[in-house]
Amino acid sequence: MAVSDVVLRCDGPYHRKHRQASQARKKIAKLSSTMIVLTVSGVAKRYGADPVLAGVSFDVRAGEKVGLVGPNGVGKTTLFNVLAGVDEPDSGEVRFSTGVRVGYLEQHASLEGSQTVWEASREVFRDLLNLANEAELVATQMATAEDSQRTLLEKKFDQLQQELQHRGGYELDHRIERVLDGLGFRKDEFQQPLGQLSGGQKNRLLLAKLLLWEPDLMLLDEPSNHLDMEATQWLEGYLSASSSALIVVSHDRFLLNQVTQRTLELFEGTTDSYKGNFLAYWRQKEERLQSQRRTYERQQDEIARIEDFIRRNHHGQKHAQAEDRRKKLEKIERVDSPREILAPAMVFPAGQRAGDIVIRAAGLTKAYEFPLFEKFDFTIERGQKWGILGPNGCGKTTLLRCITGEVKPDEGEIRLGSNVEIAYFDQLLTPMDSGAELLEAVRPKGKTITEQVRRDLLARFGLTGDIVFQKANSLSGGQRNRACLAFLAAQAANLLILDEPTNHLDLWARDALEACLKGFAGTVLLVSHDRFFLNRVADHLLVVEPGRIRTIEGNYDTYLALARRDPACAAAGSNKRESSVTSRDQDRQLAKRKRRKFPYRKVVDIEAEIMECEARLEELHESLASPELLRDGQRIKATKAEVDQQRSKLTTLYEHWEEAVELN
Repeated sequence: MAVSDVVLRCDGPYHRKHRQASQARKKIAKLSSTMIVLTVSGVAKRYGADPVLAGVSFDVRAGEKVGLVGPNGVGKTTLFNVLAGVDEPDSGEVRFSTGVRVGYLEQHASLEGSQTVWEASREVFRDLLNLANEAELVATQMATAEDSQRTLLEKKFDQLQQELQHRGGYELDHRIERVLDGLGFRKDEFQQPLGQLSGGQKNRLLLAKLLLWEPDLMLLDEPSNHLDMEATQWLEGYLSASSSALIVVSHDRFLLNQVTQRTLELFEGTTDSYKGNFLAYWRQKEERLQSQRRTYERQQDEIARIEDFIRRNHHGQKHAQAEDRRKKLEKIERVDSPREILAPAMVFPAGQRAGDIVIRAAGLTKAYEFPLFEKFDFTIERGQKWGILGPNGCGKTTLLRCITGEVKPDEGEIRLGSNVEIAYFDQLLTPMDSGAELLEAVRPKGKTITEQVRRDLLARFGLTGDIVFQKANSLSGGQRNRACLAFLAAQAANLLILDEPTNHLDLWARDALEACLKGFAGTVLLVSHDRFFLNRVADHLLVVEPGRIRTIEGNYDTYLALARRDPACAAAGSNKRESSVTSRDQDRQLAKRKRRKFPYRKVVDIEAEIMECEARLEELHESLASPELLRDGQRIKATKAEVDQQRSKLTTLYEHWEEAVELN
C-alpha cells in the first residue's frame, strides 16, 4: 500500500475533524508546557552568621521534571522548606502561578491517626467521595420521590454521575490499589492501622498519598528511601508519565537519570542550571569546569608574565614599559577560580596477591522460615567485581555472612582461596570500635600503622582536622560510613565484602568510591540498592530470588537487557544449578524453624529498625551542626535529649540483633 493511499483513506470529514482536534490538543499542551508554575528570585537564607542560600534564582515550567543536586549539608532541604512555605526566606521571593497546587514529600515526615492504610489513601479523594455520597443519596431519594420530583432528581443524578466519571470517581479504588501495590504494600497491609506501621511504611504511604493527589508541582525529598528496587523502578515510570511538574532531591542517580529533564546544582548558596538528565549534567559539569580551569589558568599565566616583567624592569631602562604593564594589569578583569565540589580521593590498597580462585561455593543451602537459596554453586576469581541483586529480605546479607563465616549454611561449603584476606563492610557499620576516637578506631587489630599514615588515610576519605579526635559513634551517618571505609582500607585486604557501602554518601563520594573500587587490584563482592553504583563497579551479578541464586556475566544494564528479553529468566545462560525442594526437605526445614527463638524475619525487622534509628540520629547530628539552633537554647536541649534517647535505643537494638544472629 502506498503512502498516498493511506492519506486518501484518512481524509474524510471524520478524520479531518479528528486531526484538527488532535492538533488543537497538541497546541494546548505545547502552550501549557511553556507556562511557568514556580519562580524563585534572589532567595537568601542564613542561620546566625552563616549564609545557606545566597541569591537562589530559577523557574519551573508546567510538567517539567527537575533534579536538585548538591553535596550533603549544602542546603537542599532548607531550599525545599522555603519553597514549601515551612520557612520564610530572609530576602528574595518564591512565587507560584495562580491556582497551582503544591505537594511536599519531606524526608522525615510523620503520619498519625487511627485510620488504616486504605482509609488514609482514600482520604486524598475526600471531595470525590463526598460527590459519590451525594449521588447515592439522590439515588435513594429517587426511589420514593413523586413523579414531579423524580424528573429533577434524575437530572441531578445524571449530572453527578457525569462529573464522577469525568473526574475518575469510578476508578478510585483501582488507582489506590495500583499505587499502593507499586510502592510495595501487600494486599494484607491495606487494612493495617497507621499506628502499626514502621517508619519506612509511613514514608511510603505519604508518598502514595502525594502521587494520588496529583498536584501541579511535587517537591520530593529522597522519594526512593525505604523502597526496594522493584518499587523504585515503578516510581520512576510513574513520575516520568505524570503530568505534574516536580523538583526531586535524591541520591539515586539512576532515578534522576530516568526521570529528570533538567538539573539544578546547589553549591555555595547559589544554583547553576544544566539541561538534560543526571548523566547529561555530569558531562556538562565536567566540560564547564575544564573550560573554566583553562580560562583561569591562561589568565593566571598572563598575570604572572606581566608581574615578572614589572618586577624585572621597574627600576631599569624599561621603567616606562613596566609602568604601562602595571596599568594594564590593574584593568584586567580577574577571572575567579572555578567553584569545584571536591570529592574525597579514596584508595584501597590490595595487600598481598591472592590465588586465582578467591571463593568457591558448593551445594550452598540456607533457610529460615523459607528457603533463601538451595544447592547453589559459584566461583569467584581474583580481580572480579561481583554485585548481588534481590528484593529486601531475600537473603543477600545472609549470603555475605555465610562467606565471612558469621553465619553457617544449612548444607554445602564455602572455601576461600590461598592468601585471601577479607575486609567486611557491614551496612550497620559495626566492624569498627564506635566508642573509640576516630584516629584510634581506624587502626585494625594486629596491624602496626603509624598515626601519620592513619591521618593520611582518613584524609583520603574526607575526614580531617579535629574530627579525627571525635568518638566514632558521635559522627553523622555520612562521616561514619567514610570512617568505616577508611578502616577497611587500613586492613589492606585483597577481598572486599561490602554491604550497602553507599548509604549516607553524597553523589560525589559515591563517584569517588566507584572509581576507587574499579581501580582496586583485588576482588570485590558487594550488595547495593544503588543501581548506578552496581552498573559502574560490577562485572558479574548474583541475582538472589526465592529459593535460588543465579549468575550473570555483566553489570546492571546486562541484567535489564536480559529481563526485557525474557522476564521469567533474566539470567539466561547462567551457570546456575537448581533443585526442587522435596517433601522431606520441607519437613526438615519446618522442624528447624520451629526450634528457633528468633525467626529470620525478626533479624530483618531489627535491621530495618536500626537503619531508621541511625537515619534519625544523622538528622539530629546535622541539626546540632546547624547555626539555626544556636539561637534557640530550648531546641538545643531537646535535640540533645533525643540524641541520647536514640543512642540508647540503638545500643539495645544492636544487642537484640546480635542475639538474633547468634540464635540463627
